[in-house]
Amino acid sequence: MSRLFSPLSLRSTTFRNRIFVAPMCQYSCRDGLPTDWHLVHLGSRAVGGAALVIVEATAVSPEGRISPYDCGLWSDAHAAAFQRIAAFVKTQGCVPGIQLAHAGRKAATDAPWQGGAPLADADGGWLPLAPSPLPFDEKSRTPREMTAADIDQLIADFEAATDRALAAGFEVLELHMAHGYLLHEFLSPLSNQRSDAFGGDLDQRIRLPLTIAERVRARWPDRLPLFVRISCTDWAEGGWDLAQSIYFCQRLKPLGVDLIDCSSAALVPHARIPAGPGFQVPFAEAIRREAGIATGAVGLITQPAQAEQIVANGQADAVLLAREFLRSPYWPLHAARSLGVDVAWPVQYLRAKN
Repeated sequence: MSRLFSPLSLRSTTFRNRIFVAPMCQYSCRDGLPTDWHLVHLGSRAVGGAALVIVEATAVSPEGRISPYDCGLWSDAHAAAFQRIAAFVKTQGCVPGIQLAHAGRKAATDAPWQGGAPLADADGGWLPLAPSPLPFDEKSRTPREMTAADIDQLIADFEAATDRALAAGFEVLELHMAHGYLLHEFLSPLSNQRSDAFGGDLDQRIRLPLTIAERVRARWPDRLPLFVRISCTDWAEGGWDLAQSIYFCQRLKPLGVDLIDCSSAALVPHARIPAGPGFQVPFAEAIRREAGIATGAVGLITQPAQAEQIVANGQADAVLLAREFLRSPYWPLHAARSLGVDVAWPVQYLRAKN
């Protein structure tokens, strides 16, 4: 029997297998509104057998976008635009999820295929916000340090986006606290040099992310799972690391967080990352063991036997695939065949099953 293709239940939600589609920015929105591209992109992965499809980093406010082409959830119109996507994903036996985010000092950049450079106001950009006025790199704009009023507004924005995610029909909510974006910036001492209650020692640096998790959990229905994505290490001296991540996750669990999506890096441009197949799996394993919380492993997971081993060995409760799903939207169906597992195919595709 395959552990990878066994169901996973979190709260009242049951995932048909342990293969999740990681959130991947498409830079294809108009004014934060998803388009037909998103319906096809996300819907095809649901048709392809994934158990959970998570919408890309979706900004809780306009200034929280990575680029002017990012998804948003700061108005009821955005929630309405997502409804048909969430509904279609669900009709395929797949759970629809969405990741709420704020880009922080990495906001207001161009699309990657257009160079990804920081945008001036005249080119459609805006002044980014951050815990401290420290730019991401020498090419980036210096962000404005967030005031107490900005922090209060951020919390309110996450709460309002949570309500809209529910109205849109999503059944998993993930909070983006990784990859050098705003909440990760508060966590790491490399980007957070505040002297108030939200900066300084570890307990103060985790205060805002914990507060947002707590406030979101209070609004998100008790029956539905809440995930948090973190960068388990900055891969940089003096930065955020696995020990701090374990402590943070120990604090998140009693707030009602159900799964930690274990990624790493992207806070600073000079990080030295030993990337290789499954290189972040040990983080998921350590957090699962030390914090007693479900984890998802992500990062260069490409082969069915590799994914099976991660879950079967108890290193993680699920795997999240990104680039491999871009290469093959039907990866779970092919993985099942490789592992000798008989899974249901969409009836429209049955002629290709055997």
